[in-house]
Amino acid sequence: MNAVLLGATRGMGRALARLLVARGDALCLLGRDPAELERSARDLQVRGALAAPPPAFPCDLARPETFAPALDAAAESLGRLDVVVVTAADFAVQTVLESDPDRARALATVDFANTVGFCEHARQILLSAGGGTLCVFSSVAGDRARSSVVLYGAAKAGLSAYLEGLDHRYHRQGLRTVCVKPGFVRTGMTAGLDPPPFAGDPDRVARRVARAIDRGRPVVYAPAVWRWVMLVVRHLPRAVMRLR
Repeated sequence: MNAVLLGATRGMGRALARLLVARGDALCLLGRDPAELERSARDLQVRGALAAPPPAFPCDLARPETFAPALDAAAESLGRLDVVVVTAADFAVQTVLESDPDRARALATVDFANTVGFCEHARQILLSAGGGTLCVFSSVAGDRARSSVVLYGAAKAGLSAYLEGLDHRYHRQGLRTVCVKPGFVRTGMTAGLDPPPFAGDPDRVARRVARAIDRGRPVVYAPAVWRWVMLVVRHLPRAVMRLR
């Protein structure tokens, strides 16, 4: 398949890109750092034994004006887009966001409004070609409001709801949405934080996501245990959640 990945230079996105290229998929990389894009493309060239590095184009979730040009260039480069994957996101702990209103506003904008804006461009391209898969990384933080992730969780809750709405509206037209809900995964984004039980690693997450894309599963938790953890958390009384 032909896949475009926004955020493939680090963490879970990098692991997924390596997995996809190893199995023979054609990739196009999007990201905000040209040097990181070039390094990632050359890494994938070696791992996939490719004649040339995968094409790569600048795209920054903080700059909506980059979305359409990047996706158009990716479509022209690959010929057809079968899958668009968004792993890029912003993250900061609640204490930092509460003490810095500008930082909080920037995170909410990138993780919800701008991610939705990017997905809207991708949706139009996929539907114009008869359909395809839009795979976006949300988070278990959006499943239930918690005191430790008030702002980040709210942005991810909105993103998850948006993806479910797309599934309801466009499924019959050939659009498949895959909402990935990672729990705590050991990546650069979570460096310095104490890992909870069931912490995952990027390679295992990548394998679950690739299977979900192939099977068209609308929601996937990674690691898998988080599906059951969040089932319990969603049904805890509000009085219990206030104590957490």
